[in-house]
Amino acid sequence: MMQTATTIFPVILPVSGTDQLLTGRDKVKALSRLARTALMKSCEKSGLRMDAFPKDEKGVPIPIGDVHWSLTHKSDMVGGVAALLPVGMDLETIRPVNDALLAKVADDDEWQLVSGDRQKSFFRFWTAKEAVLKAVGKGMVGLSNCRVVEVVDDTRMTLTYDGSRWPVAHFWFDGHVAALTARHFSVIWTLF
Repeated sequence: MMQTATTIFPVILPVSGTDQLLTGRDKVKALSRLARTALMKSCEKSGLRMDAFPKDEKGVPIPIGDVHWSLTHKSDMVGGVAALLPVGMDLETIRPVNDALLAKVADDDEWQLVSGDRQKSFFRFWTAKEAVLKAVGKGMVGLSNCRVVEVVDDTRMTLTYDGSRWPVAHFWFDGHVAALTARHFSVIWTLF
């Protein structure tokens, strides 16, 4: 399937039980390797090509030609995506978080945009903001400039970063949520 400028193919892969038991650098290397496998599968689905995975001095992915890319990993799942425009992807395992963390990820105006389970909403906000910060090449230092401005439904929301609007798509699966952002896109998720 060839990518158009408006279709993105994020790929999510499970981490093997053996790799989940690794610790320290061995685990980081295994997760990184598997996330790059997900990225290559995204390239295949998109008809894009990447021969290297360059990063700048801060660890931000550098586009190769017109191909932008993003990786994400947790202990049991990893993801990767390639696109013809700036893109960001994040993945989280849904688990209980404390109230201090809820307050850190969103302010009162943002929380008023959602109703129901704040724990679930926390992970929507967190993954969406991290995806946007990846797309703009900023780390979590940019968190205060990234705001949720619209919640469309359980799978779509809009954020702003320094005045620019960023649509975000969410994908829910097996106690996880993934978020993807890029401007003017449709998304076809792949979960292996």
